[in-house]
Amino acid sequence: MQSTLHRLFLSHPHSVDESYGEHFLFALGFAARLFGAALAALVHAVIPCLFETTASRMIRQMHERIMRRGQTLQPAE
Repeated sequence: MQSTLHRLFLSHPHSVDESYGEHFLFALGFAARLFGAALAALVHAVIPCLFETTASRMIRQMHERIMRRGQTLQPAE
C-alpha cells in the first residue's frame, strides 16, 4: 500500500526535486494559465480582433518556464 501511494503521489514530484505541495502549486498555476489561454483563444475565435496573440504568447511563456525549470534540475558539470 505504501509503495502504491508513493508511486501515485510522491514519485513524480520527487523526480523534479519538489515536494508534493510544491508540485501541486506549480501544476495548479499551469492549469490556471492554460485555462486563461483557452478562454482568450475562445474569445478570439468569436471576435478575431480581440486577443490576437494572447494565447500563443501565454503558451510560449509557459514553454520557456518549463524549459528553464528542467535546466535548473540538471546536475552541475
